[in-house]
Amino acid sequence: MGSISAPIFDFGDSSHVNRADAYVRTVTAADELALTGPSPLAQAGRSPVRGDLAHIRLAGLHFVPHYAVPMPHKAGSDGATLRAAGQADAEIVCALGPGTGFAVLDMAGGWAWGQIVGEDHGDDGPVGYIALEQLETAAA
Repeated sequence: MGSISAPIFDFGDSSHVNRADAYVRTVTAADELALTGPSPLAQAGRSPVRGDLAHIRLAGLHFVPHYAVPMPHKAGSDGATLRAAGQADAEIVCALGPGTGFAVLDMAGGWAWGQIVGEDHGDDGPVGYIALEQLETAAA
């Protein structure tokens, strides 16, 4: 296979990344990504999109500065509380039972922002904040 048309990083004599070793897809004129209008509005509380960050699977749908690959976590043995904001007194969205899956997209200030995942929710589980002490890492 040929090389990518442009190097990922060009430090003098560096070689181009081989297509077999890169995460790329062939783009044809029919499916080329372009800014053709406003991004669709995210479904509040169900779409993992904030003004600064979105789930990587939404990269072709929502325009934000950063996209994140989810880090698999689960509610701890005492369960967890999903909140609308990263504050202890924020509105409670729902309670998670012990072991409920949670895809963490961002961690800051003792809170994780992400989406509930699992058989009951698919790709549209509730989105919100959970205190980090209520979560455990889970196998991918």
